Amino acid sequence: MAKQSGGGGDGDGGGGDGAFEVAKVSNLNCIDLSSSDLHQSVALLKQACLDCGFFYVINHGISREFMEEVFEQSRRFFDLPAAEKMKLLRNEKHRGYTPLLDELLDPGNQLHGDYKEGYYIGVEVPEDDPEAQKPFYGPNVWPASEILPGWRETMEKYHQKALEVAKSVARIIALALDLEIDFFDKPEMLGKSIATLRLLHYGGEVSDPSQGLYGAGAHSDYGLITLLATDDVLGLQICKDKDANPCVWEYVAPVKGAFIVNLGDMLERWSNCIFKSTLHRVLGNGQQRYSVNLLLYLRP
Repeated sequence: MAKQSGGGGDGDGGGGDGAFEVAKVSNLNCIDLSSSDLHQSVALLKQACLDCGFFYVINHGISREFMEEVFEQSRRFFDLPAAEKMKLLRNEKHRGYTPLLDELLDPGNQLHGDYKEGYYIGVEVPEDDPEAQKPFYGPNVWPASEILPGWRETMEKYHQKALEVAKSVARIIALALDLEIDFFDKPEMLGKSIATLRLLHYGGEVSDPSQGLYGAGAHSDYGLITLLATDDVLGLQICKDKDANPCVWEYVAPVKGAFIVNLGDMLERWSNCIFKSTLHRVLGNGQQRYSVNLLLYLRP
C-alpha cells in the first residue's frame, strides 16, 4: 500500500481499506508540559514516537477560555455565506479558504474530495519583504474586519501561542533523539520555521469508506509535527501499522484542554524511520466537527 502524504486532514492518502473496521479507541501517552520530571516526559514521548507517532500534550499554557474564543471565531467564519468565503480562496502562497471537496488526500480510495472546508494562515510576511518571494512566505489573506471584527487578532495571537507550544514539544523530541535540547531552536530550524495554521470544518456528512466517502482521506503529514486542537466530536482515526492489509483503524478520543500531536514524514526520515509518521483519516458521523491544527515545517 502506497503511503500518501498531505497536510490537509486532522493533523496535515493510500490507506483507505474500503471497510469500516474500527477495533477500539487508541490509548495514547500524555505529555505534561508543566511537569518538572523531564526524564519521564522524554521517556513517554519517545515511547509514543516509537509506537504510533501520536500523543496528547496537556498543561501547555494556552487557556481553555482562549481556545474557546478561537473555536468560536472559526465557527463565525465558516458560518459566512459561501459567496463571502469564496472571495478569500487559497492563493499560491497557501493562504486563504479551501471549499468543500477541494482537497483529495487519498485518490486511490476516495470517490471525490474531502467533506471538509478549511482556512490556511501562515507566518505574516509583508509583501515588500524579500522573504515574501520564497514559497510559503508572504502576507496572509484576512476577512474584512467589518464582517468579522477581532478575527485576525485572535488568529494571529493563537498562531503565535501554538507555535511556542510546538517549539516546547520539539525540545522534548530533540532529547528523545539524543540531541541537544535546543537543536530545533536554531534559526535554520524552527527559529524561522514555516508554521501553517489550519482551521477545519466538517459539515456533518456521514462517511462511508466502502463507498469512498471520507471527512478527510487517509494520509500522513509531510512536515515535522502537527499540533491539533479539536472539539468533542469523535472522528479522527489512526492506523498504527501502515503496512497492514486491511488497515486496522483506531479512534483518537478528544481530550478537553489537550492537544493531539502527531509526527510528520520529515521527522520520520530524520530519525532513520525509528519514529513513526502514522496514517490518519477523519470519518464523519452526522455531526458538525471543528478542529484547528498547526503544521510545522523546517525552512527549505
